[in-house]
Amino acid sequence: MTEERPDSAVEAAEPEGLAAPPLQHIGAGYLALLMIAAFGASIALMVPLTYALAVRISEIAPGREETLGYVTGTAQLVYLVLSPLIGMWSDRTRSRYGRRAPFLVAGALLGLAALAVVAAAPTVPLIGLGWVFGMIGWSVAGGAIQTLQADHVPEDQRGRVSALTGLMTQIAPVIGIGVAYAVSSSTFLVFMVPGLIGFVLVVLLPLLRPEGSSYELVRSARVSTKELFASFVFNPRKYPDFGWNWLGRFVFFMGLYFNTTFGTFFYAQRLDLPVKEVAGVVASIGILGVVAASAGALAGGFLSDKLRRRKLFTFIGSLLFVAGACVDAFAYSLPPLIAGAVLMQLAIAVFAAVDQAIVFAVLPDRAQAGRYMAVVAFAQKIPSAIAPLVAPFIITAGMTGADRNYTLLYLTGAVLALAGGLIVLLKVKSVR
Repeated sequence: MTEERPDSAVEAAEPEGLAAPPLQHIGAGYLALLMIAAFGASIALMVPLTYALAVRISEIAPGREETLGYVTGTAQLVYLVLSPLIGMWSDRTRSRYGRRAPFLVAGALLGLAALAVVAAAPTVPLIGLGWVFGMIGWSVAGGAIQTLQADHVPEDQRGRVSALTGLMTQIAPVIGIGVAYAVSSSTFLVFMVPGLIGFVLVVLLPLLRPEGSSYELVRSARVSTKELFASFVFNPRKYPDFGWNWLGRFVFFMGLYFNTTFGTFFYAQRLDLPVKEVAGVVASIGILGVVAASAGALAGGFLSDKLRRRKLFTFIGSLLFVAGACVDAFAYSLPPLIAGAVLMQLAIAVFAAVDQAIVFAVLPDRAQAGRYMAVVAFAQKIPSAIAPLVAPFIITAGMTGADRNYTLLYLTGAVLALAGGLIVLLKVKSVR
């Protein structure tokens, strides 16, 4: 990274003892490492969430699909409580390796060990306990990658950097499902192979591009009780654009998680297949989804940089998600299921890439990027915790026989995604 650049945004006064690192143009080599690390953290986290946990639970507790929601939702809630504290800890870490690198490595190590526990656990409670630590580990690693971007990336690169790293998080689960399918004869390997890939790719970033000492950035690591509790909240009146974007992001991701948490069971029901055989279908759909996600992330990120328009693209993303969700809601054969899934992949990529650039632009204080990025993560983590717990009530409403009501679930997700896009479009004022 070279050429320091001033930030055009007006930042809050730095808290005593903390300083923000300089904004710098991101070179191709560093960007490639960020993308590789983002891919690694995503493949290790999302393969269990989108496939492996469903397979493991179907082995331990067949016929109890709602158990998946309880396991994933509980883990999300635990991480939700811890994430601001981890963010503040990261901001105030004084080490020769920097503020974020220790959390990258420690998170990946914890996540890998937890996957081994989940893969070998003989009961649902042990699976749930193991996944709590798995969620914490891989989420900490992924959060550190995003915080590095908030630390260093200038405004004129935020769209494309967010697009390219976000693209990796979209591609990783699809490739991960293919990897899982290749080793599907062993449930243990379904967890561990993506986990090992993720660990190696994450630790490449601090190994090949060290962050550098944080002693000059962090002059005091002391935290008052008031600061500790304040790390969980922000003042929406003082930072209205940060608040409105947070709310729009929250509502959009609530709709997204309604429509993705039970994806494996959804495809199994609509195609009348055993759960374990769905991996091939998901992988096949995912290949087309990768193309759509690539197009969406790159077009949204690069065009929003070029046109200096962010909100328009987040709204386009929400409209595309509505279209995809409605198609899937009424699909009972493979072609429309593919069409709906591809549209939603395109939508998620457009919205996530551009809204991430908005987040960086409205961040209240870069000196506390770890804390505020953890608060931003609430907008995604709260829905990922709530949706799996609420969705079982929706899919059991008006059930016909053993079939779950996925039509109602997907339509609910569509309404929420549209509402989220409208909030960002109409209420965020300082970003075009």
